[in-house]
Amino acid sequence: MRWDALSLDGQEPGLFGRPVTVDTPEFRGITFHEIRAKSIINKVPGASRVPFTWTINPYRGCSHACVYCLFGDTPILMADGRAKPIRDLRVGDAIYGTEVKGSSRRYVVTEVLAHWKTVKPAYRIRLKDGTELIASGDHRFLSDLGWRYVTGTDQRPHLKLDSRLVGTGGFAAPPKNEADYRFGYLCGLLRGGVNLGSCASSPGHEALRRARFFLEDLGVPAERLIAWPDITTDEWRKGFLAGIFDAEGSCSGGVLRIPHRDPDTSHAITSSLERLGFDHTVERPHRRSLGVVRLPGGLAEHLRFFHLTDPAITRKRDIEGVALNSSAELGVASVEAIGIDVPMYDITTGTGDFIANGVVSHNCFARGTHRYLDFDTGQDFDSQIVVKVNAPELVRRELAAPRWAGEHIAMGTNVDCYQRAEGRYRLMPGIIEALRDHANPFSILTKGSLILRDLPLLEEAAERTEVGAAVSVGFVDKELWRLIEPGTPSPLKRLEVCATLVEHGIGCGVLMGPILPYLTDTPRQLDAAVRRIAEAGASSVSAIVLHLRPGAREWFMRWLRECRPELVAPYERLYGRGAYVPKDYQRRISAKVAELAEKHGIGGRRNPRRLSAPPPPPAAPGPVAEQLPLL
Repeated sequence: MRWDALSLDGQEPGLFGRPVTVDTPEFRGITFHEIRAKSIINKVPGASRVPFTWTINPYRGCSHACVYCLFGDTPILMADGRAKPIRDLRVGDAIYGTEVKGSSRRYVVTEVLAHWKTVKPAYRIRLKDGTELIASGDHRFLSDLGWRYVTGTDQRPHLKLDSRLVGTGGFAAPPKNEADYRFGYLCGLLRGGVNLGSCASSPGHEALRRARFFLEDLGVPAERLIAWPDITTDEWRKGFLAGIFDAEGSCSGGVLRIPHRDPDTSHAITSSLERLGFDHTVERPHRRSLGVVRLPGGLAEHLRFFHLTDPAITRKRDIEGVALNSSAELGVASVEAIGIDVPMYDITTGTGDFIANGVVSHNCFARGTHRYLDFDTGQDFDSQIVVKVNAPELVRRELAAPRWAGEHIAMGTNVDCYQRAEGRYRLMPGIIEALRDHANPFSILTKGSLILRDLPLLEEAAERTEVGAAVSVGFVDKELWRLIEPGTPSPLKRLEVCATLVEHGIGCGVLMGPILPYLTDTPRQLDAAVRRIAEAGASSVSAIVLHLRPGAREWFMRWLRECRPELVAPYERLYGRGAYVPKDYQRRISAKVAELAEKHGIGGRRNPRRLSAPPPPPAAPGPVAEQLPLL
């Protein structure tokens, strides 16, 4: 959801639209943010691994206890290796996030999906290496023990003294790009053997493009550029190192190298590095080979070199796939309230995280549009609810648009459209009426029973178009349900909803997930769940094994350590290569559930009201299937 596309009664929505607090037992502790959206039928991003293309979400949790939470000056690591203040980011920008691959968390390029601003009380976090961050108390950073809030209680894991954050540490300030820097850069290119006369003939080359701009700006002859200056300023040194690196340097395999052609150039490189605080080693040339200056210190020092000197060639700054291993002293030295409210910003990304001043920072909400049906990692999911109060009228308008082709629309895929807020706002009846009147096929996924309120409307819609429903039931063990899904209706209650829908001619399937390895995957447990699903009259059942993506992984592994410590090692082996179980495990589970479905007679039923009505969209097979949130 992009807040710049929202308004209330034709006005700007303020921070989150008009806040409404209802002082009743049912809604105590919940704030509703009423907004008027400009669109409602949303296309699912191509990166989302779900078997549908269009969705409607009349409600949205606006925070996962970490929304709008970094100071505007906080530098964010961009995909080109540079840093940009978070206030200056825009939707569509390419930045670095992280992803667990195998046993390591690695840098990957991701996209900014949304960018927001508000004002919040500020906290200053100081790390032992000198890195400083300003964030709200609800923001989360990745530590070696998992995600941690800036502040918290015994029930909310938070930063403490000596908590060690994950990353490389604070980013260096970029050069000033003034005349001294530009002279130094051009000197570095020339000393590295670059022919500046080729600038005009190679306009696409990043270094030559920069050189052409600098030459036009300075307007001096080449012989002056290549000459060593009488006085070398720090800005000249930064420019020189950037130029010589663009000309001959490289960074690969964890090693940053700058070859040199002569003793004078070698001295200029090493003296500049020393002046700027970089350790280095020098490999002496052998006969005709070039000498090489190496920069040790790993990724932290390499990023500092890139940010401080700003070479032009982007591909030489690429760190995609590099592991987040660092010797930087990122232990928390202090967390203190500043005592004032300041403008803060946050973003939504494709990986669920981003790099803020050298440390891994959590995404701004739990269930992004790129993570439909994913695991919910937090405790405050429904405390801040965005309500698109004009959703019914938008649905009717967009269905009537000439460009709309009448494709299937899935609802309840991001947050449950029959959550508690629907009991107050009653948006779904108007949405279903619009879909009915336009004979547009749709399906609804829910964990609640409020859908039965709209049963007459669903029956009317099923007379005119394909209508499907689905409930999620991963297991029927009551004790495990209380531990894992304490905020949801019981599995048997959800199956009662399925049975009622089927009795009234609405095809209802079951997404059997998430299935938890070693906890709910025995033949006896699977048989018990499928038998109950069959008794409810489900038209289909799709098995979804637990996914453990960043955020979910840390939360679930912490739960295992507390409740089932004997399973920590097996889970680490099973999920050692990433977010998904091995394909052969997924295939065995899917085959077993399919076998049990056939045994208990699931799949042969038809919708008595409309024989052509299909079951809800099935989960994709194998490891790309999506799971429902556990919370």
